[in-house]
Amino acid sequence: MKVIIIEDESFAALRLRKMINEYDPEIEVVAELESVAESVAWFRSNKEPDLIFLDIHLEDDLSFAIFEQVQISCPVIFTTAFDEYAIKAFKLKSIDYLLKPIVQEELAAALKKYREMTSTVKQGSDLESLYQLLVKKEPAYRERFSVSFGAKIKTISIDQIAYFASEEGITFAYLTDKGSYPVDISLDKLMEEVDPGKYFRINRKILLGIIGIADIHVYPKSRLKLDLKPKFHEEVFVSLDKVTSFKKWLDR
Repeated sequence: MKVIIIEDESFAALRLRKMINEYDPEIEVVAELESVAESVAWFRSNKEPDLIFLDIHLEDDLSFAIFEQVQISCPVIFTTAFDEYAIKAFKLKSIDYLLKPIVQEELAAALKKYREMTSTVKQGSDLESLYQLLVKKEPAYRERFSVSFGAKIKTISIDQIAYFASEEGITFAYLTDKGSYPVDISLDKLMEEVDPGKYFRINRKILLGIIGIADIHVYPKSRLKLDLKPKFHEEVFVSLDKVTSFKKWLDR
């Protein structure tokens, strides 16, 4: 079997190559590509591989741009650090994916699924549908919340919320003016309703707004500690498996 890896992080590409080799030394990685432009050029001058491992965010564009420029019919396994909304789209469209950081068991399951495939027709049509799901031009995000305020109900704008935190099963919205209020919605659900360009799930407890960051401290082994505004009552770290996607989010 011949495969290619399209991934703009050299360490991630190297790690994936080693994992593929551990799964089956006879699988040949014929190319490692880093960008849409490089990938398009490769496909125009080379025979299609049997399988593609494809990251969604490449250095020059979304990887879907590759399919707009060259015709590709072979199966694709996406490697992604995308949010939960995108993962639901993958499941809906029956396209396989590996959520970063990739683990050996999940890679083995994806390759097993590939080998059991008997047709790639559905995959080709699903790629277009998936692209449309992921690049909606006018998504409807939550603009305000109603919260309990004593014996009254208070309405707060999403622009007032620095971050959301889950504490003992209750979600609190921490406002830029240092107040906090319980909101009747889980962090998992919130991730579907707030703008992912403005809010990022840094760990199990906190969905962070870009306006809620005071300082970022770099610790050994790529650990990131955050100072929030308003200050949170616990030390706040970005989960190790989210560090790379968090940095990309900061750069958007």
